[in-house]
Amino acid sequence: MADTVTNDALEILGQYENLPRLVVIDLDYTLWPFYCECNFHKESPYLYTEAKGVLRALKKKGINVAVASRSPTANVAKTFLRKLGILPMFVAMEIYSSWTHKTEHLQRIHWKTGVPFNSMLFFDDENRNVEAVSTMGVTSILVDNGVNLDALRQGLSAFSQKFDSSNRSKKD
Repeated sequence: MADTVTNDALEILGQYENLPRLVVIDLDYTLWPFYCECNFHKESPYLYTEAKGVLRALKKKGINVAVASRSPTANVAKTFLRKLGILPMFVAMEIYSSWTHKTEHLQRIHWKTGVPFNSMLFFDDENRNVEAVSTMGVTSILVDNGVNLDALRQGLSAFSQKFDSSNRSKKD
């Protein structure tokens, strides 16, 4: 399944001329369908069905990926990422047990990576986070069923439209 999703995601990525330099992903109900603090007893965490294939495609396409997550059990979240074999996929991880704002997470990711906000694409399951991060100039997508092919398509389309309108205004 992951290989098919990876190929489908690569095909979607190939349809866009302008791609983000960095994709930032929330964890709970965005990468996996649960709150990690409620499932810490599970030995086998799991991702949304298409999430791993999307992550693989981003990496194959040379797009860096980072994590921005609020969790009272940051150590559990990192353990889950390790158990799932995807920890090395992330160039930056901002997972805090305190209830910080996602804007702080993105600011720290920006400092660590040097990627401008307008070159980032962000996925989250909470509208308040999507709205807050959008004010920073980050293309932000609200997900219902986690990071999947539809969310990727929606995100790339929004990023491309924003990129195109930004370039048009520079030419005017």
